[in-house]
Amino acid sequence: MASLLSMKCAASLRKSGNLIHLRTAALGIDKRNYSSNKGSSCDYLHQSLVPSMHYQKSLPRLPVPKLEDTIKRYLAAQRPLLDDDQFKTTEKLAQDFLYGVGQQLHEELVAQDKNNKHTSYISGPWFDMYLSARDSVVLNFNPFMSFNPDPKTEYNDQLVRATNVVCSAVRFMKTLQAGLLEPEVFHLNPAKSDTDSFKKFIRWVPSSLSWYGAYMVNSYPLDMSQYFRLFNSTRIPKQGRDELFTDEKGRHLLVMRKGNMYVFDIVDRDGNLVNPAVIKSHLKHILSDPTPAPAFPLGVLTSENRDVWAGLRDKLIAAGNADDLRVVDSAIFCLSLDDENMKDHIHISHNMLHGDGCNRWYDKSFNVILTKDGQAAINFEHSWGDGVAVLRFQNEIFKDTTQQPLVHPGSDAAAVDSASAVRRLQFNLDSDLENGIKKAKEHFDSAVSKLTIDAMEFKKGGKEQLKKSKLSPDAIAQLAFQMGYLRQYGQTVATYESCSTAAFKHGRTETIRPATIHTKQCAHAFVCQPGQHSVEQLQGMLNECSKYHGQLTKEAAMGQGFDRHLFAMRYLANSKGQALHSLYADPAYAAINHNILSTSTLTSPAVSLGGFAPVVPDGFGVGYGVHDDWIGCNVSSYPARNVHEFLQCVHKSLEDIFTVIEGKALS
Repeated sequence: MASLLSMKCAASLRKSGNLIHLRTAALGIDKRNYSSNKGSSCDYLHQSLVPSMHYQKSLPRLPVPKLEDTIKRYLAAQRPLLDDDQFKTTEKLAQDFLYGVGQQLHEELVAQDKNNKHTSYISGPWFDMYLSARDSVVLNFNPFMSFNPDPKTEYNDQLVRATNVVCSAVRFMKTLQAGLLEPEVFHLNPAKSDTDSFKKFIRWVPSSLSWYGAYMVNSYPLDMSQYFRLFNSTRIPKQGRDELFTDEKGRHLLVMRKGNMYVFDIVDRDGNLVNPAVIKSHLKHILSDPTPAPAFPLGVLTSENRDVWAGLRDKLIAAGNADDLRVVDSAIFCLSLDDENMKDHIHISHNMLHGDGCNRWYDKSFNVILTKDGQAAINFEHSWGDGVAVLRFQNEIFKDTTQQPLVHPGSDAAAVDSASAVRRLQFNLDSDLENGIKKAKEHFDSAVSKLTIDAMEFKKGGKEQLKKSKLSPDAIAQLAFQMGYLRQYGQTVATYESCSTAAFKHGRTETIRPATIHTKQCAHAFVCQPGQHSVEQLQGMLNECSKYHGQLTKEAAMGQGFDRHLFAMRYLANSKGQALHSLYADPAYAAINHNILSTSTLTSPAVSLGGFAPVVPDGFGVGYGVHDDWIGCNVSSYPARNVHEFLQCVHKSLEDIFTVIEGKALS
């Protein structure tokens, strides 16, 4: 099953790739008290006028699309991927499904959905898909997003930055738990809706009606049901299907260094942030601990096949490690302190996406990774959520650590006995476990050795110029990938772009299918027949691609794609033990779900770059961002594909597109 990365879509619900507007009201506080009055304002990032979950009850429900719309959209997406004979076959199967068993499955799905108004039709099946996947979470599921450096360079010191990130993370957690975190809202007219006067009004509207009040001023509250899994949460391996575990009573941080695992409290008994100088002292103690790297680092087990890891976890428990595993699972989050300096962006991508396998606990809801030279990133487990919550967390942490850092370069760590406050976890391992760890490391090394990552920056234009030309920036980036792939391999292939459906209660994601009859025609004109069309004709094709992509994006954000609907009906048939209709056995159905181009866009003031591995062995994992005057891509591949050449082809495609936008002929 393809890993559906929605760091990809954290910013979706957009007209043309605009980021969700995240507003915060950071409090300017100098004299702060720690471990004292419960709920003092210094414990919080900000104090929202509107309670965090105010809109949750009245969020609209994710619609189940009409079956005929789904089939129409499915066939439109298949058309550019198939020749005439293949398409006739697929069309016949789809029509047969529409007027036969599909009708019955659709009606059952709608009835089931009506009986479960507290959630969405996709939520259960989607959790199930992720948790039942047996592949390693590393490369197959966990993506990363790296932080921009702190603009004040001296604050990028590993110890200083790590302490500030930990303190801001606790402040975020406490703000969320107190209901004081600003609700996540997509503002189409912020001048009207993102104002104190509107917030003072809407907070008095009952939560069963509040969404409608926001809708009246053109703002769209987003689902926040995933946020509680950010902290104290872990994916637990089980035979056949994993489980998500959350224990909000955990007050400790898990820290990893050289594969060793340490814990200490970052929240005191009264629920307050431990004094930052004390946290700094504990982290300093860990960074100077001379304990060598363990011969059998436990963290690498979290990179193993899930059934293998489940069996080894049972053995760990049988060997007397249950209490320490519980400590790991209930930790607020995992902080990975790496002893390496980063050479460049490519090195950062490899380190943050997978690292060496020993200094991560990949099953935690997220790991914050901090390298020796202060590069920071989040690597997150994907089953519990789709990146919307992670991106919000990352944006808030970046803002708080850069604008209101709690510790400073040169400030002293507290004179405390860190040696007794910090506990290094030591596990009992028998020969079976040692052998399991050794094999896991071999499997890990073999998998990551096949991955290549490369990056590209196109500096001759970006969002501003495209918008002036009335073109969707996201559509043009996607068109460049279609052109690039055509130039390199002479084909149009299944392409995936994830879109958040967080505008709905328990929405997850929907797929935008960027390979269309319009992109295929346009790519052929640019790549195969550059001299045969006038500039005006080529500009017309760009407009057509942009318009159609905009329509697909809008439909996906409104829950009107076809992928999730077809998936849910297949899941329903499987759960009843029903034989699958031949639409699902059609090679064309398998091909459109074998996403050779898996793409994800991300632009945020906090994020420097994001990345993920391809979702199929012969695919590309394409992370990209369209900025004001440049376009960046961070792309991964396995040996079946040449990522360096692909990026050269994408760059050439962008050059051609911008040449035509400027009214010049292609040479």
